[in-house]
Amino acid sequence: MVDESKEPVATADFRHKLLAMIGLCFVLVMVALDQTVIGTALPTIVAELRGFELYAWVGTSYLLASIITVPIFGKLGDDYGRKSFLLAAIVVFTSASVLCGFSQNMVHLVLARGLQGVGGGMLIATTFASVPDLFPEARERLRWQVLFSMAFGLSNAAGPTLGGVITEFFGWRWVFFINLPVCVLGLWFVWRHLPRIRHSEGAPAPLDWAGSLLLAVVLASLLLLVEWLAQGKHLGAIAVLIAVGVTSGVALVWWERRRADPLLPLDMIGDRNLQVLFLLSAVVGFCLFGVVYYAPLLFQGGMGLSPKAAGLLVTPLAVFITIGSIVNGRIVMRIPTSNPMLYIGMAFFAVAALMLTRISPHTPHALIYAAMGCAGLGLGFMMPNLTLLAQASVARARLGVTTATLQSTRMIGGMLGMALIGVLISKTYGARVHDMLLVAGEPQWAHWMSDPRILVDEATSTEFIANAGQTGSAMLASARDALISAVHGGHWLIFFVALCALLVVRRLPPMSLQHRQREVAPHE
Repeated sequence: MVDESKEPVATADFRHKLLAMIGLCFVLVMVALDQTVIGTALPTIVAELRGFELYAWVGTSYLLASIITVPIFGKLGDDYGRKSFLLAAIVVFTSASVLCGFSQNMVHLVLARGLQGVGGGMLIATTFASVPDLFPEARERLRWQVLFSMAFGLSNAAGPTLGGVITEFFGWRWVFFINLPVCVLGLWFVWRHLPRIRHSEGAPAPLDWAGSLLLAVVLASLLLLVEWLAQGKHLGAIAVLIAVGVTSGVALVWWERRRADPLLPLDMIGDRNLQVLFLLSAVVGFCLFGVVYYAPLLFQGGMGLSPKAAGLLVTPLAVFITIGSIVNGRIVMRIPTSNPMLYIGMAFFAVAALMLTRISPHTPHALIYAAMGCAGLGLGFMMPNLTLLAQASVARARLGVTTATLQSTRMIGGMLGMALIGVLISKTYGARVHDMLLVAGEPQWAHWMSDPRILVDEATSTEFIANAGQTGSAMLASARDALISAVHGGHWLIFFVALCALLVVRRLPPMSLQHRQREVAPHE
């Protein structure tokens, strides 16, 4: 029997690497399914649990917990090896998925999603950094990454439709339970076949708990600030929150500079190339999560489609992420620099966002498929290159923390995108419905119409029509138009962010993957 703890990765045969990658692919499927199935199910979940004001928090609580967790376990993986943490992450993620499925109200779901985010952050920090452990050479890693792209793409492609079908025919709770068989397979393959590899020389440094706490306070303050500004909180409370966030940020920088082995290496963050890559990763997260989480609301609430139909419309986004990744892999190693692929990818997404701003109930579904496919193709050109370029820019001992930071910035962008777009949709929808009711002379129905769940929950809309009489259907139609316009505001914001990202790409000097990873080979 092979002793995996002592076998050098360089001598691992094809079968050994393949089985290890299959285990990592199952882990990736868990994360990808979770991100895609819940987006389609979310309008139905919120309608049943009655908490539209917490719509964005179902995603942001997950992302916030992941952002805090990723750098911690990226660092721990570099110091101690990733296998043990990956196994623990699968158990945490699985347990949290079960808790999500049994949630009785929105608060319970948000808390369970936060715990799931802890497991998801551990998975992201260890899974992506395990690939360069197995394949130190960028060219070899890119070839094997096709397997990753296929797993990610297939699960993403199946996710929206699967989420819609499960929600429509079995109930939304099974959207979370679907992860269980994948978790079991991932746990077995990782435990049996992933080698134990450790990069850091000498004894591991103590974990930077103070830095982790300060980072959590900074991010939580930023997220709450977006929510409180939208809710019109008292200026004194907002001022205190800003003071807490700024003070914590200054303290975080001061503390990290004092540590010999910080959680967030400031010298790495100060690297110009990495700064641009991290910023672009944040933009990708902003755009991706902004579309994935709110497109189902547009299709179900605004256009009156079923969860299954909404899932089918989102599916091309996921399919073309895979196609874009595969096409990118065929091109990027044959061109002098990878920069053109970043331009092309972001341009594709900007065009897709512009197309989404024109969607209405009368738009042919073929055009919606085209818009989603264009967005997926752009992401497929962006995401693999950002990861590979960041990994190629640092020493091998810092692969974990670099990959973790890149994933963290993408989740920070996603968290901000979901929060900002959620606030924009909520405020715009509320204002338009209020104006519509005043014009119609029906202000007494404001308590019914102010929550978009009436557009998703068939029982609630039927009850409303029965109470409102002849004008009920017309008011619901006007509310759908208001929701469509509100979601379009989010798409315009995404379009503007994508255009700005094209300018950011210009700051990146020519970078190529046609060179070796720096630093010595890993040691046991």
